[in-house]
Amino acid sequence: MADSNITNLEHVIDRVIEHTVGEEDAGTRLDVFMGSLPDIETRSRAARYIDEKLVTVDGELRTKKHLVVAGERVSISIPPPRVTTLEPEFIPLDIRYEDDEIIVLSKETGMVVHPAPGHRTGTLVNALLAHSMELGKLQGTERPGIVHRLDMDTSGLMVVAKSDRAQQRLQDAIRARVIDRRYLALVHGWIAPETGIVDAPIARAPGDKLRMRVHDGSRAKEAQTTFKVLERFEPGRYDDGFTLVECKLFTGRTHQIRVHMRYIGHAIVGDPTYGRGTLPANHYLQRQFLHSYILAFTHPVTGEEMFFEDDLPEDLQNVIDELNPR
Repeated sequence: MADSNITNLEHVIDRVIEHTVGEEDAGTRLDVFMGSLPDIETRSRAARYIDEKLVTVDGELRTKKHLVVAGERVSISIPPPRVTTLEPEFIPLDIRYEDDEIIVLSKETGMVVHPAPGHRTGTLVNALLAHSMELGKLQGTERPGIVHRLDMDTSGLMVVAKSDRAQQRLQDAIRARVIDRRYLALVHGWIAPETGIVDAPIARAPGDKLRMRVHDGSRAKEAQTTFKVLERFEPGRYDDGFTLVECKLFTGRTHQIRVHMRYIGHAIVGDPTYGRGTLPANHYLQRQFLHSYILAFTHPVTGEEMFFEDDLPEDLQNVIDELNPR
């Protein structure tokens, strides 16, 4: 066991990061703790690093199941980004702004942001690689330029980084909650209060990699969404009415708005995963009525205040037009 306290020397290391376990994380599994760190982001990546002997706790190798203790020093050796096989694809992009550092675009519905199992082509990343020779590399070769994500069937505004410094500063701004991201969502039912906040942690649903849920366990991550009512629509023959809301993200968890609105009893219209009702009750909409319509931030390099607003796409606007008589 002479090498039990050193990192596997077969790996080429890009950088080393260290984190001290706080009181609030004591008793958490090592892979869960690491997955919550901004530099790691996912539990699966954390588990891979642990399995590859790239992680030590107070200088000792530990398993994924190790329960961390307050004050322990977790050292993570980050390997260089893996070589990608992604191909540039000449897919039209709806670009609203571009300079040497950033791109602001409106993503169409049905487009996956970055490659994932079952989606190796046709993604926003494939399109970006064909559009620009320079994209930020801090998220690895599978996610060049990506700062934040939208679900496949969520449309609207996104910002992409063309340089590492822009990517780092934008990611820091998201963590500091100073990027203004607002969405339009049509939900089932009548929301009585004009405004509200959903402050409920989110975790992956057990046994289902595609679903998230509100949960207060150790694996859950904090999540806050505020909403403001923009319009209410009376019940109809096939439904119990609708409310058009503006949702603002203060965190960026997977499916956050969709999960939070379902949690308070107002699922998003057309949501195939968390929704409810028949096709008529959803106005025959077969994707979630969720659109990123406002994006405001400070330019990561110039310091200029940036503001963008995006109209509803045709399929969502048609639903509103049908409901307007109510």
